[in-house]
Amino acid sequence: MKLTQAQLDAFDRDGYLFFPSLFTPEEVARLNAEVPGIYAQKRPENVRERGSDAVRTNFAAHKYNDMFARLGRHPRMVEPVEQLFGEKLYMHQFKINGKMAFDGDVWQWHQDYGTWMNDDHMPAARAMNVAIFLDDTNEFNGPLMFIPGSHKAGVLDAGHDTSTTSYPLWTINKDTVSQMVEKAGGLKGGIVAPKGPPGSMILFHGCLVHASTSNLSPWNRVNVYLSLNALSNHIRRFKRPGYIAHRQFDAIECLPDDCLLKDYPVQTPWKDGTPAEELTGLLKEAA
Repeated sequence: MKLTQAQLDAFDRDGYLFFPSLFTPEEVARLNAEVPGIYAQKRPENVRERGSDAVRTNFAAHKYNDMFARLGRHPRMVEPVEQLFGEKLYMHQFKINGKMAFDGDVWQWHQDYGTWMNDDHMPAARAMNVAIFLDDTNEFNGPLMFIPGSHKAGVLDAGHDTSTTSYPLWTINKDTVSQMVEKAGGLKGGIVAPKGPPGSMILFHGCLVHASTSNLSPWNRVNVYLSLNALSNHIRRFKRPGYIAHRQFDAIECLPDDCLLKDYPVQTPWKDGTPAEELTGLLKEAA
């Protein structure tokens, strides 16, 4: 999938692109059918909400589930980022975030690149997230919120919040967020929250400031995130477990566009369990 010049201009201006209903109901149904089984597993890749059995985020399902392995090589998700960076990509991170009904907690205001830089020593903001909605996303179930244009501020000062939720995050302080929202338009567009049906996709810059509220509604809001990094920009530090920040920098080779509907062969090397060396951080750093 190639971006038009108008889309490239919009991404440069706003830091994100939204594609409603990019994936078909049948494609989404096949992905959704796999999620309960993944979340039910007692694997280290499932991070649960504090005080709850609800999954907050699942890591690396593309390493042990065929459907998500194929999604990780889908041209609709990979090719636009290749176009923006002008080079091949590898999978830095793969997540199935579960903002579950009634139990889904907040994600504080942050930049993804802030975490990638501080924890993984990623050299530059040449990585970004591509997210696909597996559920309907509405104003009630904790949609992603963006500050348009905030990516142009570069890397912002952040504090390491290890107490608000079950997952540590490098977060932006309230004064900075308030100033950026006002600069972006205040009540008239200073915060946007793309909403749409299952199969919608968002592509957003690694420095775009974003957050999401808790989900108090009776509706789940599950998203899949591919964090795609330019090969030349691979991480230099292996502080985090390998299932969170991948240490193999193999270029993604896309499958055909119908790969969610046909059983193309894919490798799932962790199907029988997570390798011991991927469970902890390493002292070793990349060359």
